[in-house]
Amino acid sequence: MRQETLSEEALTRAAVSRFDFEQLAIVPVLAVVVAMILGGGVMLATGVTVPMIGQAYLALFDGSFGSLAAVSETLTAAAPVTLAALGIALGFRAGLFNIGAEGQMIVGGLAAVTAGFSFHGLPLVVHLPLALLAGMLAGAIWAAVPGWLKAATGAHEVITTIMLNLIAVQLTSFLLRNPPLQKPGRHDPISASVLPSAQLPKLLTWIDPGLRLNAGIIITVLMVILVYWLLFRTTLGFEFRASGLNPPAARYAGMRSGLIIVVVMAIAGALAGLAGANQVLGVLGRASPGFTGGAGFNAIAVALLGRSHPVGVLLAGILFGALDAGGRQMQVMAGVRIDLIAIIQSLIIVFVAAPLLMRAAFPWAFGFNARRQGGR
Repeated sequence: MRQETLSEEALTRAAVSRFDFEQLAIVPVLAVVVAMILGGGVMLATGVTVPMIGQAYLALFDGSFGSLAAVSETLTAAAPVTLAALGIALGFRAGLFNIGAEGQMIVGGLAAVTAGFSFHGLPLVVHLPLALLAGMLAGAIWAAVPGWLKAATGAHEVITTIMLNLIAVQLTSFLLRNPPLQKPGRHDPISASVLPSAQLPKLLTWIDPGLRLNAGIIITVLMVILVYWLLFRTTLGFEFRASGLNPPAARYAGMRSGLIIVVVMAIAGALAGLAGANQVLGVLGRASPGFTGGAGFNAIAVALLGRSHPVGVLLAGILFGALDAGGRQMQVMAGVRIDLIAIIQSLIIVFVAAPLLMRAAFPWAFGFNARRQGGR
């Protein structure tokens, strides 16, 4: 009877966990506000004057949303980190800690760039989807390995995905220094350029040829919708969430936990591989060491900030894209080191990871759902 009760509780919680206003909205917003205030305190402690702090934050906003070019850079930076974070969030929902998005991005980007320069004469409608699928498939295979190891042997996915990150980094350095990936005539680690038929189309060149925003942002939004549908509208997504909430109860209900682990990791890897493909096909046009820009690691923070909800992940990805784009403007206009952005991002994650601290510090901001229900 006790096992049946646990099973029913887990399945009920999985069914109603689509939206929690406090967890998805209030905690992240408060975390951002407090992190910005403390970031100002850090600047003040290092000799930056109060007017200069205000100028720095104005420059941060101006560089992220103050013009069409700023919005273009924000969304360009947001797309890959959001795609990778969607995969991590999917893993979190299923009770898995996929720390390997960086490695999955790397192998996905390498596969996409290889497909992008290898097939001559193909039309865009064939070549571009082929390159994107190559990136997704490579990322899925790379992530399915730790999923299978966990299901078959119990090896912890945190350890195996971290190790695969390191392997991916070294593999990149080796492959980019040797044919067929290395660009002919070059001796440094850089790939051949992606053919025009495999490049993600730029969206705003009709306004300004220098604007870098590409179709990757459209793919990102579509993936957010798809992951939301998968999680909250399908039986498979229900099994993911139930397994994450209470694996023993999910197994008691007849769910195949081993298969779920492998499938979740493969989908997460496919999303991260798509993020790597976005970088090489839409932004860089080729691969070189560090082409991900650390987006796979930032994606962990984005998934946490978004509370593992697809919509929250999208909003958090835009925020991190804004911090990335605006941070460069802040450094130029206000003379504040861009390291401050990393401090603010870290503080955001600390506060998001400690919702009880937010509740204790700002009790007036919580209890929204209870007050709303009490007013009915």
